[in-house]
Amino acid sequence: MEREKNNRSKNRKGGLKSKSQKIKAKVLKSYYGNPMKDMKLVAITGTTGKTTVAHYVHEILRASGEQVAVLASDQPFKLGMLHKFLSDAWKAGANYVIVTVPAEGLRDNVFYGLPVTVAAMTNFVTAGLKDMEPKEYLDNEKTLFDMKPEIVILNHDDMNYDTFKEFKGTKKTITFGQGGSDVRVLNSKLYSKGTEATLSINSEVYSVATFVPGETAVSYMACATAIAYALEINSEKIIDGIAEYLPE
Repeated sequence: MEREKNNRSKNRKGGLKSKSQKIKAKVLKSYYGNPMKDMKLVAITGTTGKTTVAHYVHEILRASGEQVAVLASDQPFKLGMLHKFLSDAWKAGANYVIVTVPAEGLRDNVFYGLPVTVAAMTNFVTAGLKDMEPKEYLDNEKTLFDMKPEIVILNHDDMNYDTFKEFKGTKKTITFGQGGSDVRVLNSKLYSKGTEATLSINSEVYSVATFVPGETAVSYMACATAIAYALEINSEKIIDGIAEYLPE
């Protein structure tokens, strides 16, 4: 009984916070003059790999001649920080903005009222969850995909794929991984200072390489490639962009 009471109290507080965040988002959007009317938002979430994928996409778009701004961090950020970043990006002439956000940020409705061009989920590694249950994590992720993004990118290899495959883009839904994926990983090679992977998209086969070592880099390159493919960027620019990223 006491647990149910505590849950009801928690839900009421969460509902009030959500409403307050939405009101604040509307005020900030108006204050900064709605900069997203001239830019495309690529939102990347997931338990791991968000910042790496964001930097890959950043370099791919730059290689394609686009003006890009990136806000990449594994930590949640304040709503005001996001809207100021969008305003600064617009003033700098960006036509793409790439933002990574953990589930905690999605819980706080940081993207409320913003048009989402691409929503990508790198993976759902339950072992990587800290102070959150799997169901709560997925409920938070759902707030992004419920915003009707034009394009949704999902990891077909993820062991929890059946749980989040309901997420759909209004224009495209693209998967990456091995068997049965739109962007398919055919093989890979791991080195001490980098990684190579052979990918297949619509029967076109090409190789990508990165200075990021480790098997997870294969999945991150495939995710970035899926995003770029969805944005209709050619394979040459994808290869160049991924190779350009130099991790710190």
